[in-house]
Amino acid sequence: MDKQISKLRHIAKTITWRIIASLTTFALAYLFFGDISKATGLMAVEIVLKMALYYFHERVWFKYGNLGRKKKH
Repeated sequence: MDKQISKLRHIAKTITWRIIASLTTFALAYLFFGDISKATGLMAVEIVLKMALYYFHERVWFKYGNLGRKKKH
């Protein structure tokens, strides 16, 4: 797979997963705090931090993770 396509794929996966996970965080924070402002603030911080962490996690797995991959000849 082309490295540029791989990076774009990882970015797309990062964004779509972040939407799902952040909406979950918002819902839980709202249930716990009962305050839309606090839930939104927590979600905003969580979006940026966890998106960056997920992207780098994907890149490390792509470069070094051999689990389930066939060996190249």
